[in-house]
Amino acid sequence: MNMYLNYYKDNETNEGDNPPIGIILCASKNENLVKYSTAGLPQKVFVNKHMINLPKEEDLQRIIEEEQQKISKS
Repeated sequence: MNMYLNYYKDNETNEGDNPPIGIILCASKNENLVKYSTAGLPQKVFVNKHMINLPKEEDLQRIIEEEQQKISKS
């Protein structure tokens, strides 16, 4: 994911854009995968919710918007 985010930041963003973020949706927990996927990343990694079923696209959009509002109020 870090490779894709760096590519997008270097090649697709415009001046003034916020840095890209990545969202990983997992069907099951795998602590080793998380350990190696996030090793060395400078950003803090947060797990907000665990969901058993994948939400609809509209629900994901609503969740993202709610989290953005929480961040902007901080």
